Amino acid sequence: MSQMSKVGQSWHVTFNKPERVALEEAVHHHPLPHVRERCAALLKIAQGHSPHWVAKHGLLRPRDPDSVYQWLQWYQNEGLMGLVVHRHGGPHRIRLRSYSRD
Repeated sequence: MSQMSKVGQSWHVTFNKPERVALEEAVHHHPLPHVRERCAALLKIAQGHSPHWVAKHGLLRPRDPDSVYQWLQWYQNEGLMGLVVHRHGGPHRIRLRSYSRD
């Protein structure tokens, strides 16, 4: 199982070999782009970058650092499926859905 710990202000993430292989496989072959992005972010954090740096500089598009921290939490609690099943968009997605039903 992965090891995630916060030492001072920095996060340390270590994946075992099967987890690392699964994340790398998802980065290259998963059909959903947001899953590929989330897996790439976690691998960059495991390389020693901070979640904040990854959010601002390590992805194709800058993201809110809170999003990357949320991805870490989902992975820690639910594994790879946590990165797949949680949709992005937040509360405004709910409002958009309610408008489309009218």
